[in-house]
Amino acid sequence: MTKTLRPGIYVPLPTFFDANEDLDLESYAKHVAHTAKAGILPVVCGSMGEAVHLTHEERVSLIKTARRALDTAGLSDVPIMAGIGAASTRESIAGADHAILITGGYYAGALIKKPEAIKKFFVDVSEASPIPVLLYNFPGVSGGIDMTSDLVEDIAKSAPNTCGIKLTCGAVGKLTRIAGLVNSPSFIKDYPRKDPNAPFLVIDGFIDFLLPSMSAGASGTITGVPNFAPLTCMRLWELCTSADLHEPEVMKEAQAMQEVVSRADWAASNANIPGMKRLLQKLFGYGHLPRAPLPEMTEEEAHKLLIDNAAIKRILDIENKLEQGQDVVLS
Repeated sequence: MTKTLRPGIYVPLPTFFDANEDLDLESYAKHVAHTAKAGILPVVCGSMGEAVHLTHEERVSLIKTARRALDTAGLSDVPIMAGIGAASTRESIAGADHAILITGGYYAGALIKKPEAIKKFFVDVSEASPIPVLLYNFPGVSGGIDMTSDLVEDIAKSAPNTCGIKLTCGAVGKLTRIAGLVNSPSFIKDYPRKDPNAPFLVIDGFIDFLLPSMSAGASGTITGVPNFAPLTCMRLWELCTSADLHEPEVMKEAQAMQEVVSRADWAASNANIPGMKRLLQKLFGYGHLPRAPLPEMTEEEAHKLLIDNAAIKRILDIENKLEQGQDVVLS
């Protein structure tokens, strides 16, 4: 039985390489443990992990490495979400608890015209998968394919082995509509999931609007920011889920923390994977190289875009204070 799919903050983990572009599993294991100890949940072999550049064997190796790192850190109950490496029903995910699946963009023009083909793709793959499948809607990397709320709801009803959706489209209305359906008692009763440990969760792909998305029924976010500020992201999560959120002072802190995280998210998004790796190299000493043909970012570019960015400096200062157990006062 899979580990329980939890609401929370998920991080898409970068894949680290050495100078020969071979996997640096030692750095990977350290980073998995670092983020998970803060309460962040891991996503292995996703877009941030350069999944498109990995072999099947490398994906399996990364998943197994993540599992060992979590178990060694005393976090054996933490589930692993893994990107499905091939858009087919034959892909196996060794050691993962949940899969995340995006439509391929190669035939996007044809698929956009045939929503029923997109539905069939997700239904077929989820039915063939040995573990629950999270849908992934990201028009930016799938040739412009942007599933409507009607299509997502239809898939959720038709495919009981689906366990949610990541919406990296920024459509708050879409998120609200889907969450309203799947969180309703009637949906839970009439469309039970195949795995009772994997309910259908609506997860946004941007932490920059976590506070409003949670009020609309979202169950968390998958975001790159915890790679460098996991404790700050968890503080935002704690505020968003606080029973006292209605209190003016708690709401004020939540809004201020949301603004800090949103600005850092924007800076990190603009720097993309090569910039993220440069930042993590500065913070933790990991290798900064992506796998070709994705170009590396020069140190000068990284400082200009990310490392010397005021929003990044601010969130890292907060992160340091949280690590030291100090009070954080946001003005």
